[in-house]
Amino acid sequence: MHMILRKYIGLLMIVLLPFGGVLAQNKQLPNIVLLLADDLGYRDLSCYGSTQVNTPNLDKLAAKGMRFTDFYAGSAVCSPSRAALMTGRSSVRAGIYSWIHTSHKMHLAKTEFTTAELLKQAGYATAHIGKWHLGYDLEEGSGPGPNPGDQGFDHWIATGNNAIPSHHNPDNFVRNGLALGEVEGYSSHILADEAIGWLDRRPKNQPFFINLWFHEPHQKVAAPEALLNKHRNTDLPAYYGAIENMDAAIGKVLAALESQGLTKETLIVFMSDNGSYRGNNGSNGELTQGKTTLWEGGIRVPGIFSWPGVIAEGSIENRPAGVVDIFPTIKAIVEEKTDPKIVIDGSSLLPIFTAQEFEREKPLYWFYPPSRPVAAIRKDQWNLIADPELAIPRGNMFKEEYIGLIKETKLQNFRLFNLRNDPKQTKDVSAENPEVFENMKREMIQLHEEIVAEAIDWRDFSWENN
Repeated sequence: MHMILRKYIGLLMIVLLPFGGVLAQNKQLPNIVLLLADDLGYRDLSCYGSTQVNTPNLDKLAAKGMRFTDFYAGSAVCSPSRAALMTGRSSVRAGIYSWIHTSHKMHLAKTEFTTAELLKQAGYATAHIGKWHLGYDLEEGSGPGPNPGDQGFDHWIATGNNAIPSHHNPDNFVRNGLALGEVEGYSSHILADEAIGWLDRRPKNQPFFINLWFHEPHQKVAAPEALLNKHRNTDLPAYYGAIENMDAAIGKVLAALESQGLTKETLIVFMSDNGSYRGNNGSNGELTQGKTTLWEGGIRVPGIFSWPGVIAEGSIENRPAGVVDIFPTIKAIVEEKTDPKIVIDGSSLLPIFTAQEFEREKPLYWFYPPSRPVAAIRKDQWNLIADPELAIPRGNMFKEEYIGLIKETKLQNFRLFNLRNDPKQTKDVSAENPEVFENMKREMIQLHEEIVAEAIDWRDFSWENN
């Protein structure tokens, strides 16, 4: 049986006295539950300051754990952000340039080593429950894949992209390769019930991993009548209602964990795949713009971590972190080795959880071809953005023929912001901070060249070699 942070036990017995030394004494691997919302903005939870919605279950999760003020999605849209979450790698490095359409060859390649594969290697039972959007070949015999079962999940239920025709009575769920047809109810509660059912059936002699990816509040939104009536005087009742409905579904899962006595031995993480499509209408707070852009409103999202006995209750953390850090954090928890040739871009957050020094090995980095800015990095309080030298098309529908331009382009029009003083990104402070500017510019250029060089060129792709 693995021991959490075995090599740090002597130190942690001292450092973790405020937590009762639980981490050092606990010889069992924690269960892991990753909760992912779809298109939820930075300000869309009451614990993040929303005045429109009430999210008591997520608020309680934050109160029992750690709430990040500067937490980031893996990209400005869903598929690349999910790839970063699953691999700990920059989304473009993992070959996902934009959201995946059925016409694309682009998908999360089977050669990518995922969080689920890492945890299976460590002896976990694994389940993916919810939106996938890393490939569409979900039904058995529908194509060469990959589906969640190909990438480390023992049990799965998924949709290729969004819930169709809406969150209410969706008809496009596939469970372990079998299409289910119309399923009555709201997507978030269908998924919560699936998770609870799997918890009841799971192998009891293994730790477990649940990857629970909701569809809310991505369009087309739907919510129960009572929640629509509650928000009838707002600009978008179904949007706010869908968030509250998702919070209620999460409450059911949390209650199930509690009833089975699993809460104290479970790491639970909540986050969003990108900012809200509602732009500057309140969901992204004071942050500039929203989904599909690399301005702060498009990539800064809620980030909540709960791990009783390890993470101090009521912690608020303002050091930058993101979904790209999930894989390396889990890797550090289970102490599993990975192929050293695989480049990981995220950093383990365990030092933050255990009140030790934390130093990120490389800055958080984003490259999203349709956006202007096209690239961004975050390091401490600093944010650097840039545009491409070549005219990469900016349309919502990515085409794989653009990859030639993407691989060739250099970066230009660099701008530096101090997000502690200027979260709205209104003033370029590069002239006042020339050393910071030049260092971050150098880091961005190096990261960009390295990542784009490794990224799969889907124009040359064939299923035989991937």
